[in-house]
Amino acid sequence: MELNNWSHPAYVLSIMEVNGYKEQTIQVYTDGNKSEHGVGSGVAIFVKDELKAQHKYKLDNRCSNNQVEQLAIVKALEMIREIKIEENTPPAR
Repeated sequence: MELNNWSHPAYVLSIMEVNGYKEQTIQVYTDGNKSEHGVGSGVAIFVKDELKAQHKYKLDNRCSNNQVEQLAIVKALEMIREIKIEENTPPAR
């Protein structure tokens, strides 16, 4: 199939985790931008359609657009790990 006929990943990608009988969908949105107004990244993470985490990062003007996009992805992966740790931690008694 030619590249221009591929579906956009945002329309087809869904991450499913099966843990026993429990299914969980995690949706991650990242963005990075560099403009005359500044440089920054953002991350939003939804678990079962519930916003679990949202962060914005202001970065140094020397960062390239690719660097800020990649930083958003790295931060999203770190945040997913923290969400998973919190969810697997037994409630305090």
